[in-house]
Amino acid sequence: MEQGFQYKITVFTPTYNRAYILHTLYESLVRQSFRNFEWLIIDDGSTDETETLISGWVNDNKLPIRYYKQPNGGKHRAINWALDLAEGELFFTVDSDDYLTDDALEKVAKWEAELPKDGIFCGIAGNDGFANGETPNHLFEEDFFEGTMLDRYKEANGERAYVFYTDVHRKYKYPVFEGEKFMTEAVVWNRMARDGYKMRFYNDIIWIYEYKEDGLTKAGNSLFVNNPHGYVLWLKEKMDFEKAGAIQKWKFYYTMYAELSPHYDKDKIAEYLQTKKANIHLCQAVYKLKH
Repeated sequence: MEQGFQYKITVFTPTYNRAYILHTLYESLVRQSFRNFEWLIIDDGSTDETETLISGWVNDNKLPIRYYKQPNGGKHRAINWALDLAEGELFFTVDSDDYLTDDALEKVAKWEAELPKDGIFCGIAGNDGFANGETPNHLFEEDFFEGTMLDRYKEANGERAYVFYTDVHRKYKYPVFEGEKFMTEAVVWNRMARDGYKMRFYNDIIWIYEYKEDGLTKAGNSLFVNNPHGYVLWLKEKMDFEKAGAIQKWKFYYTMYAELSPHYDKDKIAEYLQTKKANIHLCQAVYKLKH
């Protein structure tokens, strides 16, 4: 294990009003066959019994738990803070409504030990799946696939259990925009890919998930519309990293105008897109012709 870290793995969980389901993740961590890890929790301003619940687990002393609370500001702010606090060589974000297989951390440690130590890899990724052992994700012909995080949009698409080297992830924190509480994690992942970092993706399911009605995925497009700076940043950078041509960029501006125009005026949309107002006027004209 790299010097300066107390644990091999930091399992990090951002949570908001999940006292009703958080015990499932806790119990899966208690069952882990690999024990060299800590559980770091950042409460994003919960108003339920989360703090009392976790205090009881801390007193039970079944695993090392550190709990912190921040004003409600979103998962990306919690991750930034957690990266400063983490005492594990590996940083594994596990959502509060999901849980791990009993051998998840054992596999993570084994996979990391097999990685070349040439500084090229930012981490490893296990597979996500359901309690019945099935996964909706594409399975690779070999046990694993190597690529960058931009390959999530192609070969390694679907929900995955991403585990990063903490030192690497600390170099890639999330931009924060005043008044916005959501930013897709893809912003940071794509920047790692741009800089040449690779990820090794495995077929094995280590993360069991189920979409909840109060989850981020269920919130859908409203997350992006209500957090336009972060939304546009992600899409613009993705286009740049993939070397999109002029036609693709024009389609991007038009699509963004169509999505944001019911909620924001032309000046605001131009500000979010960081483009000239004339471009937005052109988008508006085309939109009116089409509708």
